[in-house]
Amino acid sequence: MTVSQMKTIDLEEGWNFMQTGITKLRDILEGQAETQFSSEEYMMLYTTIYNMCTQKPPHDHSQQLYEKYKEAFDDYIHSTVLTSLRGKHDEFMLRELVKRWLDHKVMVRWLTRFFHYLDRYFIARRSLPALKEVGLTCFRDLVYQELRSNARDAVITLIDQEREGEQIDRALLKNILDIFVEIGMGQMDYYENDFEVVMLQDTAAFYSRKASNWIVEDSCPDYMMKAEDCLKKEKDRVSHYLHSSSETKLLEKVQNELLVVYTNDLLEKEHSGCRALLRDDKVEDLSRMYRLFHKVPKGLEPVANMFKQHVISEGMILVQHAEDVASNKAENTSGAQEQAFVKKVIDLHDKYFAYVTDCFSNNSLFHKALKEAFEVFCNKVVAGFSSAELLASYCDNILKKGGNEKLSDEAIEETLDKVVKLLAYISDKDLFADFYRKKLSRRLLFDKSANDDHERLILTKLKQQCGGQFTSKMEGMVTDLTLAKENQTHFQEYLSNNQAANPGMELTVTVLTTGFWPSYKSSDLSLPAEMVGSIFLIIFYGIENYI
Repeated sequence: MTVSQMKTIDLEEGWNFMQTGITKLRDILEGQAETQFSSEEYMMLYTTIYNMCTQKPPHDHSQQLYEKYKEAFDDYIHSTVLTSLRGKHDEFMLRELVKRWLDHKVMVRWLTRFFHYLDRYFIARRSLPALKEVGLTCFRDLVYQELRSNARDAVITLIDQEREGEQIDRALLKNILDIFVEIGMGQMDYYENDFEVVMLQDTAAFYSRKASNWIVEDSCPDYMMKAEDCLKKEKDRVSHYLHSSSETKLLEKVQNELLVVYTNDLLEKEHSGCRALLRDDKVEDLSRMYRLFHKVPKGLEPVANMFKQHVISEGMILVQHAEDVASNKAENTSGAQEQAFVKKVIDLHDKYFAYVTDCFSNNSLFHKALKEAFEVFCNKVVAGFSSAELLASYCDNILKKGGNEKLSDEAIEETLDKVVKLLAYISDKDLFADFYRKKLSRRLLFDKSANDDHERLILTKLKQQCGGQFTSKMEGMVTDLTLAKENQTHFQEYLSNNQAANPGMELTVTVLTTGFWPSYKSSDLSLPAEMVGSIFLIIFYGIENYI
């Protein structure tokens, strides 16, 4: 059938011609037509609509065609689509719904082309819904509204089957959920209200049932492995068929049921909870615990507190052991036990600092817990000695000649760095400074320093840790000794060049700055005449060279 473009086309005649095209399109969708539209057929259908919309009143049929466009969809849906869907259930219904939705979008695409002139002029002038929107709304109002609950329930059933380990058709779920998204035409309301809300409720109920069994049956590590696996699989579901906007809400539901609800039960399990994992050095399980609970609001606080209490307990064991050893004086005559105590504290700090770094990802909460734990036992008096004195003695043993610690330069630098870190936990740092200055003075005055570079190195580290004022006197002491050596060399050169002034004896003098050095008890000395003469010579040399 063809319609002449030269004469006026009445509504019935024109619509009868359009019905031939719509019928062929329906036959194509139902698999009953063998050929697609030819270019000539398409142009004739498009031109018919164009002519019917551009005829002068009262023959402009734009309004009637706009209404019949919608009627064409309504008729097809009632006569074909709903009939096919109402006879199917569960997964079969889902597959048919996907097919009908895809067919409907094809139908919308073709009819909007045939009726395109309406979109360009009539609809634009009247501010009416566009043809595509009208076509999709028909499906939403007639098909989606009737089947949305059944479709949602069928999808959720399949999701739960997958959670139980069964294989499902993920592509089917993806296509169904795309309908919930696309039917909103740019808005997520239908997906969220008609699917997501119920899906999240079902998720919470599912994992609540699982968790109530697992918390009784499983150890803490086994429970955490299951929880981590569940979270990974839920995230995987989002990537395969759920909308990306569901991820945060979905994971929060799972975390709440598996972790938040059972936080105390899980962490405090008697033989496998957090304390047991710390006691048995289960670093992999502790890392998993951190990964799980750092996503839970305030979830790390109880873990950090248990970590703190465990470190305090370990430190107090070292303190008590040192006290027990000190009570046996025969075993504690050389101070070796005090040195061993500091070494054990350093090793303890190395161990749990590594926990903070590796297991707890340098989280500030665990750095704080470690600091507070060490502050507890690092400020205890151990075997009659303060920690400040023990640290100063430990440094002295490392830095002096003939010390018990035989370490390489690299090991000494590393050890000094660890000592300075421990100093940060000591409340009375000035007491450490006093002890350290006294021991430093003995090393310098009696030439007991094993390495001048190491002396300067620890002063640099102390300065970085405690500030310039803390080390100013110590640095002055080192500077005094450096200048004294230079002065002694110059004095020897002076005597070599002035043989007549040579006193005939060797005399070494170290000039010290009073304010830098520890206070010493004054003593009256009666010097031999030869030494008195040498002192006058040194005074004369000093006046001659420095005044």
